Amino acid sequence: MSIPGQQSADALISRLGVHVDPDLLVLALTHRSFAYEAGGLPTNERLEFLGDSVLGVVVTDRLYHAHPDLPEGELAKMRAACVSQRALAVVAREIGLGPCILLGKGERATGGNDKDSILCDAFEAILGAIYLTHGTDVVREVILRLLGPSLAAAATSGVALDWKTSLQEACAERGLGSPVYQVTGEGPDHARLFTATVIIAGEPKGSGTGTAKKHAEQDAAAEAYAALTTVD
Repeated sequence: MSIPGQQSADALISRLGVHVDPDLLVLALTHRSFAYEAGGLPTNERLEFLGDSVLGVVVTDRLYHAHPDLPEGELAKMRAACVSQRALAVVAREIGLGPCILLGKGERATGGNDKDSILCDAFEAILGAIYLTHGTDVVREVILRLLGPSLAAAATSGVALDWKTSLQEACAERGLGSPVYQVTGEGPDHARLFTATVIIAGEPKGSGTGTAKKHAEQDAAAEAYAALTTVD
């Protein structure tokens, strides 16, 4: 199987700065919608799972050593900001990942190559492929180079680091109790979409969507936080 737009693929490898095993690269770029339409090919989801874990360890290690005086809660917020769907989608666009992703016809028709969720998942899968090709040291270098601006900004980003945590704290300050998230999923397995609604003091205050529950909840929390603090 070839990657769409070989010129785009070559540019992607150039921006990554490392060689990636060709078979792993194709697998990392194979979205489930494409795999489904092609008769059940392997998808990038296992590589995404691996890359997500590697990313978390590398970012946590860097933040832990870069900020020795910060408590666990603040470090958790900073990590959440660096590895959020939106943050990783920004990096994916910077390296030209979108045009290389193998998508089904429906996803291509709806602009799937530029959806935050798809870009984020593919980026994590690429990291998994780099890890399997080269090991820990090389993937760490790639992550720290590509996420350098996010890591630097995390120290000064303040409240918007982790919307769920920020919303929890804002509700506690106002005596509103803990936010409750109601999540539903729809669509076939190869194109699952989750919708989250956050309930505060018995009323819906925000909603969000994503291909993963955690992303839908973060978007819902961001909307609720904005609504809650605007009232103040």
